[in-house]
Amino acid sequence: MSFRRIAVPAVVAWLVDSVYGYVVFGVMLDNEFAPFRPTVFRATAEMNSMLPLMFISSLIAFVALAYIFAKGHEGGPGLKEGFWFGVVFGAYFAFAVAIPSYAIYNISQKLAAEMAVCTFLEVLISGLVLGLVYKPAPGGASARAARV
Repeated sequence: MSFRRIAVPAVVAWLVDSVYGYVVFGVMLDNEFAPFRPTVFRATAEMNSMLPLMFISSLIAFVALAYIFAKGHEGGPGLKEGFWFGVVFGAYFAFAVAIPSYAIYNISQKLAAEMAVCTFLEVLISGLVLGLVYKPAPGGASARAARV
């Protein structure tokens, strides 16, 4: 597996995710987060000053996510592979991160539910993008399936 096969889908998914994150969490849910600033979440200006750290961190995470996707690719149609990958990882992130955030942070049930749903959709979309962009090596998945 070459780095390029991982890097290209990772960067494309990261770009799509960055737009999704801004639109959903930065614009659509901004009024939901507002009552919890700056006591639970950072003030907007402070958050904005940390955007480079967030973008670099999420890019590295997307390289890891694309690697996991590539290792689990079973040779099916890209959109189908990406959909199921997104469903599984979306459920993981919703139930392992978004919902426990309600127990950890002093936020409303409504915001917690919105975060869980939006996080699931975010990862589902990322899976679809990975599925559309990732191109497996010729014979890679079929050779792996024949060994199983």
